[in-house]
Amino acid sequence: MLLARLLPRVIRFGRLEIVDAAGRRYVFEGAAGPSAAIRFHDRALHRRLLLRPYLYLPEAYMDGTLTIEEGTLYDLFDLFAINGEITDATPLFRFGQRLSLILRRLHQHNPVARSRRNAAHHYDLSDQLYELFLDRDRQYSCAYFLSPDDDIDTAQLNKRRHLASKLLLRPGQKVLDIGSGWGGLALYLAAECGVDVTGLTLSEEQLKVAQRRAAAAGLGDRVRFHLRDYRQEAGRYDRIVSVGMFEHVGVNQYPTFFAKIGELLAPDGVALLHSIGRMDGPGSTSPWLRKYIFPGGYSPALSEVLPVVERARLWVTDIEILRLHYADTLRAWRARFEHNRERVRALYDERFCRMWEIYLTGAELAFRRQGHLNFQMQLAKAVDAVPRTRDYMIDWERQHREPDERAA
Repeated sequence: MLLARLLPRVIRFGRLEIVDAAGRRYVFEGAAGPSAAIRFHDRALHRRLLLRPYLYLPEAYMDGTLTIEEGTLYDLFDLFAINGEITDATPLFRFGQRLSLILRRLHQHNPVARSRRNAAHHYDLSDQLYELFLDRDRQYSCAYFLSPDDDIDTAQLNKRRHLASKLLLRPGQKVLDIGSGWGGLALYLAAECGVDVTGLTLSEEQLKVAQRRAAAAGLGDRVRFHLRDYRQEAGRYDRIVSVGMFEHVGVNQYPTFFAKIGELLAPDGVALLHSIGRMDGPGSTSPWLRKYIFPGGYSPALSEVLPVVERARLWVTDIEILRLHYADTLRAWRARFEHNRERVRALYDERFCRMWEIYLTGAELAFRRQGHLNFQMQLAKAVDAVPRTRDYMIDWERQHREPDERAA
């Protein structure tokens, strides 16, 4: 097996045992680290894993042609993550990585119609699925852990409060929520701050839930949701917030996105962008993640975003980097998913369960081991749109923390 000649270059930490499709056993071991044993059930895997390991290895686990005999999927992925990029092993792997970078603009070509299809692929799954692993408010983005003891519901409430503290909201202001999801943030801002919120989503399932929640909360007169792309929105807003949506925009559309923010934002307005990013410069989306979970998706480096913001003539008035918060969020989601795995299997099937196990596990390790992060970028059109110091954020959060916790 040619793969056996390459893996000694890869496995510098931990232990990996492989039983190939012919029953031959190979052991690769380095310094202390994670340990896993896997078995191949298809000879074609020997060749496929040489060509596109980041696609064919998770696919093989989904399809059952690769099984884990010792350890867990987390152990296996952690073993590869701690040893760095597999693509460093051979010129063939490195060529594949460079090709992905070259083709990424094609992969991220997201006109309005395609963006809607991409959103439906992920967000129009069974409504029950998201109930089984998200918090009560259905916040499907990085939570904010003030303490290691915070549970996911507390951490997501912390996140909503943290976002609100950066928006300098006053009662009666008009707020646009781009990528409003199931409506939790919009409802929080309306109830807590007395503002009027318009939410945009591309998911029909999210729209139904958000509208139902607004009516049940008695906020239908101050919160409305639309099935609408951000590029189709018109009007003028005092505040704009976008959480967990920028990852679906794609590098081709960054100039359009920030130009639209500038067009929609009032002269003294404030915008807040919360997105996944990466600390090691521009990259490309995993081919498996792009195919099965987030078609058209990409998490950018700040070096790709800031020049576009500058050309849009927007002030960057604050940037905060959240490092391990999303790793802890994904760990909580993964634990809830596994706890409810039988119920997920009843909704779909075992292959679907394995697919989402790969997604949640790989995403968590991307934040723990592979340089992924979250950034919150505050933007304005006017130099004096926000105070000169950040004290107002801290003060607002402190004032609202106890009332929030009582309400929760």
